[in-house]
Amino acid sequence: SYIEKFTDFLRLFVSVHLRRIESYSQFPVVEFLALLFKYTFHQPTHEGYFSCLDIWTLFLDYLTSKIKSRLADKEAVLNRYEDALVLLLTEVLNRIQFRYNQAQLEELDDETLDDDQQTEWQRYLRQSLEVVAKVMELLPTHAFSTLFPVLQDNLEVYLGLQQFVVTSGAGHRLNITAENDCRRLHCSLRDLSSLLQAVGRLAEYFTGDVFAARFNDALTVVERLVKVTLYGSQIKLYNIETAVPSVLKPDLIDVHAQSLAALQAYSHWLAQFYGEVHRQNPEQFISLVSTALEAVTPLISSKVQEKLLLSACHLLVSLATMVRPVFLISIPAVQKVFNRITDTSAQRLPDKAQVLVCRALSNVLLLPWPNLPESEQQWAVRSTNHASLVSALTREYRQLKASAILPQRKVQLEDTKVVIHQTLSVLEDIVESISGESTKSRQICYQSLQESVQVSLALFPAFIHQSDVTDVMLSFFLTLFQGLRVQMGVPFTEQIIQTFLNMFTREQLAESILHEGSTGCRVVEKFLKILQVVVQEPGQVFKPFLPSVISLCMEQVYPIIAERSSPDVKAELFELLFRILHHNWRYFFKSSVLASVQRGAAEEQMENEAQFSAIMQAFGQSFLQP
Repeated sequence: SYIEKFTDFLRLFVSVHLRRIESYSQFPVVEFLALLFKYTFHQPTHEGYFSCLDIWTLFLDYLTSKIKSRLADKEAVLNRYEDALVLLLTEVLNRIQFRYNQAQLEELDDETLDDDQQTEWQRYLRQSLEVVAKVMELLPTHAFSTLFPVLQDNLEVYLGLQQFVVTSGAGHRLNITAENDCRRLHCSLRDLSSLLQAVGRLAEYFTGDVFAARFNDALTVVERLVKVTLYGSQIKLYNIETAVPSVLKPDLIDVHAQSLAALQAYSHWLAQFYGEVHRQNPEQFISLVSTALEAVTPLISSKVQEKLLLSACHLLVSLATMVRPVFLISIPAVQKVFNRITDTSAQRLPDKAQVLVCRALSNVLLLPWPNLPESEQQWAVRSTNHASLVSALTREYRQLKASAILPQRKVQLEDTKVVIHQTLSVLEDIVESISGESTKSRQICYQSLQESVQVSLALFPAFIHQSDVTDVMLSFFLTLFQGLRVQMGVPFTEQIIQTFLNMFTREQLAESILHEGSTGCRVVEKFLKILQVVVQEPGQVFKPFLPSVISLCMEQVYPIIAERSSPDVKAELFELLFRILHHNWRYFFKSSVLASVQRGAAEEQMENEAQFSAIMQAFGQSFLQP
């Protein structure tokens, strides 16, 4: 259509020509932006509006880079565009609020996911918030003073709901029943949810070099967020009966979840705040973190809706991982979570939440405290506590070792599989989260996991024909090899590799690979990835395995996949062969390159020539395949 083509023309004009034309004093750039503003907010379709927001994003990116390259003229440039930017910010904020734009917003689909796993509503909100964030980067004070009062108005409505909560039977009810009042509350809650996301999106503009200059604004936001999350958890709005449960209940859950997510976005700011105050006057900081944890703890329950539960878990992980205050372990709220997770009689959380909470608790004990010397890290106590935590989490799993060799009935086998899946997903996540940390953290982690790792190796042969089990086991071992292979030590690592090489016979590999795209294929891919880690290890320790690894590749895996597409297994096999050649060329050519050159044309004697030729032939053959 004409409008689409004209929008494309404007995009090209702004992205390609504006840089050049804007420098001409005769070009009325402010008037051009005023017309673009009108054009944007009179678009007849959502797609047209999205396209115009893209144009504004291009302009804001251009302005940001121009200011960074000409810091001396920063004020002059900003003064020229200030009115236009404030107007844009205000209008974009109005457009995401039901208070001003209900008819249009209700047309947006909030159920069907697109290719990016977003609904139409989520895409609308995300693109709008990107524009808000870019204006915030240019005009932080204006943006904050525009957004915060709007957030405050909607917060007052939410915080005022307490007066309408009445006791009814066994629970509580929200005593707002008039249709008009329910509709207004629905709009206010939807707006509050969007504005909380906006405030979270702006968190990055309060940290780093501007921390001190914008401290008071950030503190105001964080204090409000802490208050709101605690309020939601204390009066349990997520469990309340409402006049329109299909509408208001999801709204109340969403606001609570978004307030936790917004607070999580300020974790970096809290970490910087902790760095500034840890030696003097930390009371304000301690109060913020303790109150936030009081808001989180009641939500860590299998009775809480998953959306809200996961928001609480993510906030707990961020406080334990990014902020890491030394007093975290002694807060009663955190101790309550420890007791809840290690109590075998308590109902287990859904898998995702269980993994997140266990990661948070493990990180509280494993990650070094910031701002403190090594001598004050209390590693001995933390090591004992971590061992107790892992022992409690793996109690059922470790008991499997005795029964693994016995034949199991179908129901019993399914129960065993569930225990293996649940335990290894938690342990794998714990290892992954500390794999880049200090040696001390990794040592303590491996000490705690050692028995479970040995149990896993003992169980592996018993489940070799259950590809869903070997898949999670190899995933766990791959994470161990990537993060803790130094801590595992050479003898045990050799034992693991030898066990795998013995178990993956040609028949077993064929059984796994022939079902393309299956779990069996994934098992072989992970096994090859483990071998990739092993063959690139420096030193002589794992060199004795090279003949077996090459033999496995060329005599067992390659013949099965050579004539099939099996793209994923092939990719991992060729990656492994490449790493064998790249890191172990002396296995084939004993003398150094320099010695070969100095000897001149004399032919160098090659070692293991048959294996080298087979590998090169496999590479050559791969180029001939479609």
